Amino acid sequence: MPDMLVRLYDLPDASDYHRRAEAAGLRIQRAMPWDRAAACAFIEKEFSVRWADEAELAFVRQPISMFLAFREREIAGFAAYEVSTRGYFGPTGVREDLRGSGAGAALLFRCLESMRELGYAYAVIGGVFEAQPFYEKVCGAFVIPGSEKGIYGW
Repeated sequence: MPDMLVRLYDLPDASDYHRRAEAAGLRIQRAMPWDRAAACAFIEKEFSVRWADEAELAFVRQPISMFLAFREREIAGFAAYEVSTRGYFGPTGVREDLRGSGAGAALLFRCLESMRELGYAYAVIGGVFEAQPFYEKVCGAFVIPGSEKGIYGW
């Protein structure tokens, strides 16, 4: 599970992903304090307790370092940054039935753009599992040589 690096100063245009997500009935917005319990419950149910614990740290940042995808009033996906380590993107996930809707990419870009606004030139995507082709295609991320073990020690 290597880490990947993204050049924030050279991000591609994300407007197509935002339009696709909107066409699928999804609204992407920064999480608010009152979203904490629902977001953590969604992440734990759809992904894991470990991810929910990590993502909960987004709610102690100002601004909150998590974006949510909503379909009507239901959380359909999430993306967080700077939760366990500065300069890192993730964890992130979209409900299985909505993968391919553009929501994952739209969430990714909202986080990466926020990191760029904070002054970062690069972002690390930690432990990408099987998502490496997605990150290469969507935002031009590339594997960091020698990062297979990463900070997570897996």
